[in-house]
Amino acid sequence: MGIKGLDDLSKKLDQLANNARDLGNTSSASLTDILTPEFLSRHTRFANADEFFEASGFDVSDQAAFEAIPEDKFDAFVRSVSSFSSWREMLNSAGAEWAKRKLGF
Repeated sequence: MGIKGLDDLSKKLDQLANNARDLGNTSSASLTDILTPEFLSRHTRFANADEFFEASGFDVSDQAAFEAIPEDKFDAFVRSVSSFSSWREMLNSAGAEWAKRKLGF
């Protein structure tokens, strides 16, 4: 690898380090940040998070209401509208994609 190749690699590594630092500084991402329209349209029949949650029939008007949803019932909804076996599996997949985007992959 020549000097130009090393310089390019160094710049890419610096950018990755900056992106990782920014990701670490993110206190939290909202569900609508993580459940992007692109993710939902690939994995469900819904165009966005609002449609997804509205179709669930559960009260998601605030954090407390969302946390009160019985996990098994929400998992059943997720299974019925996606290829995921649970809400946690779907959220983990969406979160991994979100993190990759934030890191610049």
